[in-house]
Amino acid sequence: MRSQVITGGPFTGRHMLIVIVAFFAVVIGVNVTMAVLASTSWSGLVVENTYVASQEFNGKAAAMRAMASSGISGDLLLRRDVIQYDIHNRDGSPAVVDDVTLTFRRPVGDREDFALALTKTSEGHFEAKHRIEGGDWIVETVSRRDGVTVMHEARRIDTAEFGQ
Repeated sequence: MRSQVITGGPFTGRHMLIVIVAFFAVVIGVNVTMAVLASTSWSGLVVENTYVASQEFNGKAAAMRAMASSGISGDLLLRRDVIQYDIHNRDGSPAVVDDVTLTFRRPVGDREDFALALTKTSEGHFEAKHRIEGGDWIVETVSRRDGVTVMHEARRIDTAEFGQ
């Protein structure tokens, strides 16, 4: 018995050139795509001046420790188009605060970032009407009394946690 092998012809230098060009075209195409996506999705900017930020770090850390030891804490609640923030003392009583500002930032990208000044509805209770898009957010909360920061916190949230 004889078996016949049918081939499509010899593998030539032209075939090898096509393989090499196709390989590098894919590599370059992927690199260009990743570079474009990276440059359009996030500014990369964390602080304006890293040297100044490093010099201010110890002072900010001490202030944050003092705020944490004060026992004041806040609770954020998102319901449809209403944002509520309750701030209270260690014993649960409402904290005396004049104004609360919330800054919503996306973990990646800054196109959807926004800040809200909440309206005081009662002592320790603030709210605003604003629609929050779904997904992950970093919410920075600053509470002040007589112009002095009483509470400054940041937390990462997912709107799904709030039933959004």
